[in-house]
Amino acid sequence: MNLGIEIGGTKLQLITDDMTGRIAQRFRFEVDPAQGADGILSQIYTTIQELPEPPQAIGVGFGGPLNWETGRIATSHQVGGWAGFELAAWLSERVPGAVVRVENDANVAALGEARQGVATGFKHVFYVTLGSGVGGGLVVNGQLYHGATPGEAEIGHLWLVPPSGADLPGQTIEQTISGWAVDKQIQDLLPQLPADSVLKRLVEEAHTAGYTGKEARFLHPAYEASDPAARMLIEQIGSVLALGLSHVVHLFHPEAIVLGGGLSLIGEPLRAAVRQALPRFVINAFHPTPVILLAKLGEDAVPVGALALVQ
Repeated sequence: MNLGIEIGGTKLQLITDDMTGRIAQRFRFEVDPAQGADGILSQIYTTIQELPEPPQAIGVGFGGPLNWETGRIATSHQVGGWAGFELAAWLSERVPGAVVRVENDANVAALGEARQGVATGFKHVFYVTLGSGVGGGLVVNGQLYHGATPGEAEIGHLWLVPPSGADLPGQTIEQTISGWAVDKQIQDLLPQLPADSVLKRLVEEAHTAGYTGKEARFLHPAYEASDPAARMLIEQIGSVLALGLSHVVHLFHPEAIVLGGGLSLIGEPLRAAVRQALPRFVINAFHPTPVILLAKLGEDAVPVGALALVQ
């Protein structure tokens, strides 16, 4: 039995396999940031003790920069207590003899989609995750590409507007089209929308019911209802993402690019927007541009990819 673990800013997932690649057991927990890293570690250890047998190998996808060679965490931007933590050593102490590998969660999701998801059959795959942050991972011939530690393929930190001083801090892709950034764009746009806007109605109904945040989840149903504001926002997101991905194409020229994370649930409208915009930003010699795909594994991308690390 192998164990795959996803450690994120909002959720903790653990899955086991039956040694044939199929998921045997699944555990999912909400992360309480107030408990910090200690709370997550306690839940992991408790779950491992509940398994029918000790895992032979443990793969981890962690939400933050780290040293993949040693399993030492650099930091987490969502949960305190992780900076400098020796996660691989901690797991090895609690499961003696187990093979342990720790990777950034976007890298792990890239591996999952390349090996068992939508991008099987492609030799060069770039994965971009559009969630609370924007991250990336590159898989070549079924193996993760690594730069120097503590990370690589951080597409979210590419500058759209370069910083030019304290008064002009600049703007990155993550600051523009991460989930929280799109949520804020929708919030700021609401007062300008007409009363018959489907997007406005859906968001206001959620706010009235006491649910604020994650307004981006209403883009897809509003788009399906032919809402002009939803169409405009999706096209803007697609264009910004395509601009960022053009750098990936020029540097690595992958065969396929996979869109994952919460915003990818916008679905085909977002994929089409990226596909339409990307050629404008890519030199003619690199046309046709890479195939744009929507992630297939959903919430399983990271834990399945974590299993793939050790299979």
